[in-house]
Amino acid sequence: MIDLNNINKIYISPGYTDLRMGIDGYASLVEQEFGKNPFDNSLYLFCNKSRDKIKILHFEHDGFCYTIKG
Repeated sequence: MIDLNNINKIYISPGYTDLRMGIDGYASLVEQEFGKNPFDNSLYLFCNKSRDKIKILHFEHDGFCYTIKG
């Protein structure tokens, strides 16, 4: 579970993203689309084309986690 007390910012990717990618793919998108460090204390949200699922990427102290909602 993500502790929202430790989150600095929440970023939402514009448009839609192919949700079949792995963590490395999403970390690359964070660097390319947002120009941010994927290891910071932020949440990065990506939506699929039909807008019924969201993937959330977040780095915790021991590694990345990502969650699918929808």
